[in-house]
Amino acid sequence: MPKAAKRTTAQDEHDFGELKHARISALSYAGFQVTTADGEPATLGVIDKDGNVIESGPSVNIAAFNTAITAYRDFLKGLGHLRVHSSPPARP
Repeated sequence: MPKAAKRTTAQDEHDFGELKHARISALSYAGFQVTTADGEPATLGVIDKDGNVIESGPSVNIAAFNTAITAYRDFLKGLGHLRVHSSPPARP
């Protein structure tokens, strides 16, 4: 006799990691929304290996969201093995 299916919850289906000081949400048509843990507006940033913020603000939110959406769409089209960049990769 087969085992009874375990009911899943949203938490079971999505492992988002744990942010202690920020919250990130997304809508497929509106991009990322980033707030502090207490609901104040915040933004994403890019930090280099030395801890310097090299990009921040709405443009980072948009680039990160568009890169994620493009990678997901490519995956759905069977192109999931391709790498997606927010801009052309730098030449060595």
